[in-house]
Amino acid sequence: MNRFSKNKRVVFSNDDSSLSLTLAKTLHQWRLNKDTEVVIVCIGTDRSTGDSLGPLTGTLLLEKGIRHLSVYGTLKDPVHAVNLKEKLQYIYKVHPSPFIIAVDACLGKKQSIGHIIAGQGSLKPGAALKKDLPEVGDSHISGVVNVGGYMDFLVLQNTRLHQVLEMAQKLATSLSYLDHLLALEKKIHPKLPSTKKAP
Repeated sequence: MNRFSKNKRVVFSNDDSSLSLTLAKTLHQWRLNKDTEVVIVCIGTDRSTGDSLGPLTGTLLLEKGIRHLSVYGTLKDPVHAVNLKEKLQYIYKVHPSPFIIAVDACLGKKQSIGHIIAGQGSLKPGAALKKDLPEVGDSHISGVVNVGGYMDFLVLQNTRLHQVLEMAQKLATSLSYLDHLLALEKKIHPKLPSTKKAP
């Protein structure tokens, strides 16, 4: 778990029926400046089953017709180790001072598989594979997709798609709830700036 910053974290079990709504409310509370745009950066690649949690979440989220979130990282256009720095530069150019929520897969203990970890502060993608990548996010969501500690690359490659898809569906639902909370916020404060759509 050294891939996370040391700020507040909340751990949800995948079978928690209140996960999606509670996670949405938690992320909404962590966004202290209500004038900031909310940008979701879903990190990972469709070339590895375990590492596809991010782009799967991004794809499912866009299919929900969200209006107040900008989403980067889908199965069609993933944000991964090769283009992460470039994508972050683009995001900060298009969205000045955004509130970024990073979504990524991680490895953990056997009893933690399926757990979803939300935290304040950034996460460091690629830590399990010893990759030197920039930290991402003002807050983050990470899903434990498999057991870590030995031959992590092969573990990610051989992770069950069903496990990853189930988690991605719950994350997409949670982030769509966050979109609804932002919509209510704009009704109460109509002068708040509209979020720019990601290309």
